[in-house]
Amino acid sequence: MKYLKLIKYQNLLLLATMLLVFRYLFLTQSYIDLALTDFNYLLLVLSTVCIAAGGAVMQHIVNQEEDEIIHSQSRLVGNTITETSAYNWYIGLTIVGVGIGFYLANVIYKPTFASLFVLVATLLYVQATNLKQIPFINNCITALLVAIPIVTIALFDVFPATDATNKVRMGEVFGILIDYAIFSFFLVLLKELVNELKNKQSDEMIGNTTLATRLGLLKTKIIVGVFVILILAMILYYCKNYLFELNLALYYILITMLGPLLLVGLKLINSTSAKEFIVLNRVLQFVLITSLFSIAVIIYSIQHA
Repeated sequence: MKYLKLIKYQNLLLLATMLLVFRYLFLTQSYIDLALTDFNYLLLVLSTVCIAAGGAVMQHIVNQEEDEIIHSQSRLVGNTITETSAYNWYIGLTIVGVGIGFYLANVIYKPTFASLFVLVATLLYVQATNLKQIPFINNCITALLVAIPIVTIALFDVFPATDATNKVRMGEVFGILIDYAIFSFFLVLLKELVNELKNKQSDEMIGNTTLATRLGLLKTKIIVGVFVILILAMILYYCKNYLFELNLALYYILITMLGPLLLVGLKLINSTSAKEFIVLNRVLQFVLITSLFSIAVIIYSIQHA
């Protein structure tokens, strides 16, 4: 169990679920040509999960002093797991993930695409070791690392199967994946900023520099509010232009995404304590999960329109 906690298995399960949903509840239901076989797609999932797991291990290694202060009872590296063992896990997971990436890039005859896996592994390492004290940039990297796997699906499973006969349809599917990647980026960025508001007191105690500790509660809340409005505008635009006649999809998005985000915006105004920000963070986690399954609802609505 300690090693599952080391790799933050809950986040990995969500990541794997996201990749499987996009493949089997969106791409295969869109009746388009796909470049990867089921086996190779599962390898893509494994590669992504291994690289992300390696990044989680590195965060534990770098955060040992911080964990000793805040989570002394549940600290892993340096307590129940040796630093040497953690490094071995990091190296092994990263090598496996990047190695599979190189294999898949050659399978689709796009060897240069392997650099995407190297980029992700590098970003995870740099984020853990060098970017912790750079406000907002660290948050953007975290959001980017959630968006990149969606882009990877487009590049490895859709783009290589595109030719002159299916260019228009494949372009539409490719565009939808990119739209989801952009939306996920902003939603995760919003969640990260709310998380910083939640952790403001502990970050000040251990000397972490975040947007909340540098700008203060009020200014950070204003920035968070701007992102809430931006994401709401994105959802409304998409609903108006693409989903207006798909009742099931429209109701799903209004109830599970738009409504909770409005609640976050309203609650944010008077929230000041860590407990209040924990609630907002959980609501955003709910929106993140429901947004993932919205693609399946949209496809179902189109098929039964």
